[in-house]
Amino acid sequence: MRKSQICWKEVAVKGILLFYLFTFLPLAGTAQPANRRRRPANTTTTTPQNTQGQLTQRARLMFPTAIDMPEDVVWRRDIYREIDLTKDANGGLYYPVEPVGHDMNLFTYVFKLVQNGYVPAYEYRLDGNEVFSDSARVKFKTLLSDYHIFYEEKDGKIRVDNSDIPSQEVRLYYLKESAYYDQSNSTFHRKVLALCPVMLREDDFGGEAAKYPLFWVKYSDLEPFLSRQTVMTSSLNNAATMSMSDYFTLNMYSGKIYKTNNMLGRTLAQYCPTDTAMAKEQERIEQELVAFERGLFATTLRNDTASVDSTDANTDDVKPVKESKKKKKKTRRQRVSTNSGSTTSGGNTGSSPRISVRRQRH
Repeated sequence: MRKSQICWKEVAVKGILLFYLFTFLPLAGTAQPANRRRRPANTTTTTPQNTQGQLTQRARLMFPTAIDMPEDVVWRRDIYREIDLTKDANGGLYYPVEPVGHDMNLFTYVFKLVQNGYVPAYEYRLDGNEVFSDSARVKFKTLLSDYHIFYEEKDGKIRVDNSDIPSQEVRLYYLKESAYYDQSNSTFHRKVLALCPVMLREDDFGGEAAKYPLFWVKYSDLEPFLSRQTVMTSSLNNAATMSMSDYFTLNMYSGKIYKTNNMLGRTLAQYCPTDTAMAKEQERIEQELVAFERGLFATTLRNDTASVDSTDANTDDVKPVKESKKKKKKTRRQRVSTNSGSTTSGGNTGSSPRISVRRQRH
């Protein structure tokens, strides 16, 4: 009897297990999403971080979005500067001439970014103005051919050796910056808008080197990559370095003004006949910018002091009221004391002693 009871128990347990298996396994399969049921078993999931084309290069660099210049500013002046890399303030952008490990100068870095298609380059027009449109984009192969830069092409890819990059000849930059007043937070800014490397090449006769502006690059396209490249800021302290993006954001560069946006579209050389007149005009424009910035600071300081003076005036108006109240209280107390003294003295004003009378309980 015991063996038959054990067998029946085993059969009942196995039956219950089979019931659960055939009942709930199909439900578990249908509970999954349709895309997961259709996916083959040997495929792996992909994320937007490891797939090419789903995110832009800027997003892959994880660079914070730079603050753009507002379009509705009340005051703005666009200025074009000539950045000479032979000056000490700009020397960090020129050295090293050829890459040493990960260290490279600004032009070599920009050249490689344009070569790999990370940053678009735009043509330098005869009037010197920049146009950032698709029709003005420069093809990299055409750029190499126009300026006789040696390259190799294999399997549709262009390769340029580091020694063939004309970074040694690029000793000048055209830089466009905008000085503007942001009325939303009452601040004055100077922001770099575009860069143009200029190649200086001497002729066979040893004359003065000719200027060849290569292309324009939007600084907003270039800025995320500049945060990964450092520049030396001191010849005495080699440990004093900063990123190239901070270098341009803090306006550490030094350059002479050669053009401003004006209604006639003229450069300084077109209405300054001599070098002396050119230097005076450049100094005048610089002083105008400094005077405008100081005027803004003086205005804000004047407004702050006016607000402080108004609050001080209000507090001064309150003080006499409080003092008058105190005086009234004192006069009242004095009157009460004189009245009490006259009653106790019995009307005598002499030096007679005062007599106090106390009531006693009987």
